[in-house]
Amino acid sequence: MPPIDTLERSPDAFTLDAPTDRKRMLVIVNPYATTVSDRLKNLVVYALQGRYEVDAIDTKGKNDATAIAREAALEGYDVVVAFGGDGTVNEAANGLLGSGTPLSCLPGGATNVYARLLGIPNDIIDATEHLLRLADDFTPRKVDVVQVNDRAFTFCAGLGLDASVTQRVDSHPRLKRRFGAYYFMYAGLSIFTRRYIARPPRMQLTLPDGRELAGVTTLVQNADPYSYFKQIPLHMAEGAALDSATVSGIVLKRSTPTIMPGIIYRMLSPNARLAKHRAVDDFAGVDGLVVTSSDGRGIALQVDGDYIGDVTEARFTVLPGALTVIG
Repeated sequence: MPPIDTLERSPDAFTLDAPTDRKRMLVIVNPYATTVSDRLKNLVVYALQGRYEVDAIDTKGKNDATAIAREAALEGYDVVVAFGGDGTVNEAANGLLGSGTPLSCLPGGATNVYARLLGIPNDIIDATEHLLRLADDFTPRKVDVVQVNDRAFTFCAGLGLDASVTQRVDSHPRLKRRFGAYYFMYAGLSIFTRRYIARPPRMQLTLPDGRELAGVTTLVQNADPYSYFKQIPLHMAEGAALDSATVSGIVLKRSTPTIMPGIIYRMLSPNARLAKHRAVDDFAGVDGLVVTSSDGRGIALQVDGDYIGDVTEARFTVLPGALTVIG
C-alpha cells in the first residue's frame, strides 16, 4: 500500500532513537472523524516514522477500513493502527479477525472507547508517544470479540433506544462534531419522549439456559465501561471483560416517563448500579444470546457506536481470542 505522499515536518515532532529492526505499521485514517485533520494526520504519521516503517491510507467510505485491514494482514504488516473513532476501529477489527496481525488505535473520534480500554491515552499527543514506546515492548495479546449476525464488535452493541440515538447522531455529523456528548444526550431525550414513550419496539431476549427477558432496549457488553459521557465512564452491565469469553448486558423492561431520571442518574453515578433499577433486568457470564422482535417491527442495531441497520433478529456469539491487539 502506498504511504501518504507528503508529510509535514515539524520542530515539535517526537525525537526518539529508532530501533535497528523497525516493525511495519499501517495507519488507517478516517479523515471524517471528529478530531482528525490533514495537518494532525501528517504530524502523527511523521512522528511514528521515528520508530516504525509507516504507511498510511485514508478511508473513503463505509467498510473501507475492513478491506484495508484485511489486505494489510495479507501483506504481512506487523501492526495496523485505526486512527479515527470507534466505528473505524470496529471496521479494522472486522478485517483483522483471526489473522494474528495486531490492532492498535489512535483517538480521533468523539468517545474513543476501545482505545481507552486498551490503555491508550485519549489525548492524541500522549497516544502517539504511547505507540512510540510500544516499539520497545511489542507484546500483542489475544482478546475476545462478539459476532452479531454477520458483524463483529469489540466492546458493545445495542438494540432499541441506544441504537436509535446512534442513528440520529450519525445522520448529523456537524452537530456531533460541535456538541459531542451533549448532542447524544439531547438526541436520547428527544427520541425517548417522541417515540419510546408512545410506541417503543418490543423485543424478547433468550439466554443459553432458556431464560427469557422482555423489554424495549437491550445492551450487550464485551467490556466495561459501555461508553463515556465526556470523561465519565458509563457502567451499564456488570462483569464484562475483553478476555472473559462471555458477555454481560441489560434489558430495559419499559419506557415510561418516570423511569428516565433514575436511569440517567444511575448511568452517571460512580456508585449507583443501573442493574438494580426496577425497570432493568440484567444478565452476565453468557457466551451467546438471541434477541427477536416481538411485534414484527425492525429494531435499530448499533455495534461499537455505529448504527448498522434495523433487524428483526440478532444472534450474538462470543469469539474467544479472535482478535490480536496491542496497547
